[in-house]
Amino acid sequence: MSEQPETPEGGKPGKGGRFLTLRRWLIAGILVWAPLAVTFWVVNALISFMDKSIVLLPPSYRPEALIGFELPGMGAFFAVVIVLLTGALVANILGRSLIHAWERLLNRIPLVRSIYSSVKQVVETFVSQDSRSFRKVVLVEYPRRNAWSIAFVSGEPIGEVQDRTDDHLITLFVPTAPNPTSGFVIMVPRSEVIELEMTVEEGFRMVVSLGVVVPPRRGNAGREVPPVAETWPSADATGGGDSATQAQDSRNSASNAETGSGREKK
Repeated sequence: MSEQPETPEGGKPGKGGRFLTLRRWLIAGILVWAPLAVTFWVVNALISFMDKSIVLLPPSYRPEALIGFELPGMGAFFAVVIVLLTGALVANILGRSLIHAWERLLNRIPLVRSIYSSVKQVVETFVSQDSRSFRKVVLVEYPRRNAWSIAFVSGEPIGEVQDRTDDHLITLFVPTAPNPTSGFVIMVPRSEVIELEMTVEEGFRMVVSLGVVVPPRRGNAGREVPPVAETWPSADATGGGDSATQAQDSRNSASNAETGSGREKK
């Protein structure tokens, strides 16, 4: 009979068991405190930045002058009020006229014109409800075939880009991990991408987490995915047909050579 390994007296775990228990507790504590710490840091940085807008108030109307001490978050509240009042002003005809006049003035300044117009277009792309940019998450074979990457549909190219291509293209942004603010802009045919059911937030979360945080399956997420052969041109369209034709021509040449040699023997 084989000897059974000795167990610690009283059934208590040994040193290895205690180490695993401490390790499990440490990981559980990190999972609780790490998200809280990052969330607190981001919120605190945002509120501290928005609190600087309190300098727009006259010194006699600031919290430290009215109540005798600084009130954290008052600047953030003041910034939100300013944004709401600006939106209410722009929503009417008079406000839009003033904004257009202000933009015409900015467009006359060379450096300011470039920065302001670029920032405005980017903000309108992300904030506008009518915009279709960054509303869908897709899979695309990038940077090589059979290597799939998550991408976001940023628009459809128009003008010279679309005129010089035969396929209907879409513009994709392929983010880098774990920093999704950088990436690559590629233009591929619409038939070569697979649309996903996940939201844009879930897609960014998956990129930032290096693929660890996977979105849950949707109700129709189990549908069949088009195979690679359907998302890439067929062999005939990519030169496979030419190879077959060359092979057939070589077989015909060999047959003709055999026929000619037979005639010479006769």
